[in-house]
Amino acid sequence: MAMAGFYRRVLPSPPAIEFASPDGKEAYADVAGENPDFGYGTRGTQQQLFTEALQKGNMEGFFKLISYYQTQSEPAYCGLASLSMVLNALAIDPGRKWKGPWRWFDESMLDCCEPLEKIKAKGITFGKVACLAHCNGAQVESFRTNQSTIDDFRKYVITCTSSEDCHMITSYHRGIFKQTGTGHFSPIGGYHGGSDMVLILDVARFKHPAHWVPLTLLWEAMDTVDEATGHLRGFMLISRLDKAPSLLYTLSCRHESWVRTAKYLIDHVPLILKTENVKDVEEVLSILFTPLLANFTELIKWIAEIRRQEDGDLSLSKEERGRLAIKEEVLKQVQETELFKHVTEWLSCENSYGRNIPPLDKDTLPEIAANDFCQGAELLTGKLGSSCGFYCGETSVTRMKANGDMPVTVVSGTLVSGGNEQGVDMLVPLSQAKPNLCCSDPSDCIVTHPASNDVLTVLLLALPPHTWSGIKEDKLLMEIRSIVSTENLPPLLQEEVLHLQRQLHFLMTDLGVHSAS
Repeated sequence: MAMAGFYRRVLPSPPAIEFASPDGKEAYADVAGENPDFGYGTRGTQQQLFTEALQKGNMEGFFKLISYYQTQSEPAYCGLASLSMVLNALAIDPGRKWKGPWRWFDESMLDCCEPLEKIKAKGITFGKVACLAHCNGAQVESFRTNQSTIDDFRKYVITCTSSEDCHMITSYHRGIFKQTGTGHFSPIGGYHGGSDMVLILDVARFKHPAHWVPLTLLWEAMDTVDEATGHLRGFMLISRLDKAPSLLYTLSCRHESWVRTAKYLIDHVPLILKTENVKDVEEVLSILFTPLLANFTELIKWIAEIRRQEDGDLSLSKEERGRLAIKEEVLKQVQETELFKHVTEWLSCENSYGRNIPPLDKDTLPEIAANDFCQGAELLTGKLGSSCGFYCGETSVTRMKANGDMPVTVVSGTLVSGGNEQGVDMLVPLSQAKPNLCCSDPSDCIVTHPASNDVLTVLLLALPPHTWSGIKEDKLLMEIRSIVSTENLPPLLQEEVLHLQRQLHFLMTDLGVHSAS
């Protein structure tokens, strides 16, 4: 049966002015000098805007963005397309392969907060776009319109468009511009001070081209409520982080239970501690985690690096070994904290009661890897939306050693889809504890991969300080504050915890789903 379709939409003008048009092309010669008396009118206005904005220094970020300008691949992928465009413009290395040997940001790689199929159906929220940017190596400042003013917004626009090192993504309602559709994300490419207009690099290019709009009208379009979340829209400033993003741990909101878990830890625990007469650290841990034993690992996870096996080559590159070494150092630092000892003791006690706690045994690595392999099947094979057609073959744990380096642990497996097979590896960070002062015999050393006790430890370290304020006994309050303090942590672990704290902040800003383009 025939189906109606649309080839783009007419851009309502006014209020928008199309960035590239026949009139604009003719006007370029006028601006270049053929007609020194050229002024604003119906012809070439947008080219005049571009040229004057360029002369004023408010198009500095435009050329970086335009080099990586892309069209969202799905009607609801505006947030993902805007973010991948900005991350590539900032030359942030994803640290993982896209296709073949290439490391590159693509919409399909931005799925750590929400399954792509869910985003495809319902879109993504403002808070989760900010969290995605942060998780993937960017520094993010996000503002809803009730957290800023139009004058501040204008200052941020001027600052961001005057630099190659900062880009702005806006979340706004299309209806204010007389365009069809509702909520939408797109980056800002420039600013013209004389007319107070901004250039929107619309990532829904199948619908509208890039266009200039009055800044005051864009503010009005952002100052609207997203009905799916009940929160106002806004804007975010994205720049490079001086340091790497999350190294080993990350908060996850892919599973619906994260909402309940996060709200319990942030909102309910402080109130419970006010009403309970807790006497020691283990009682505090029981209040925090007993209701969450089955779900806490849905909120916080350790990051497994997965790679394709190419041409049967099992060796690790220098970069892969370097990343793995840093992960192992983070794990070691977590396990050296006083808090880790308390958490491990409490979990051991709970396990003795037969509680439902995710296993700590290293023999579960093949099962962990098989699950992660199948979750990453879409990205690893480039077949988006078809993960249900994959199954993971037998996995094996091996120790690899080359060129005199320390051996590393790799779980290898095979993804099978139809008649095609793809070999994959998971690189496993390990921590080697020494029960004796001398550990010359490897059998005397305890080797562990990330597990429940260290994952819970970093989650506790990432909770806001007010979590503990309800503890009544001063001595216990001082002890808790001492063991959860981040001030005396080693720099590497301290940065890891700060990363988780920023993630938690972004995730708690909204809990709904942004509407499609």
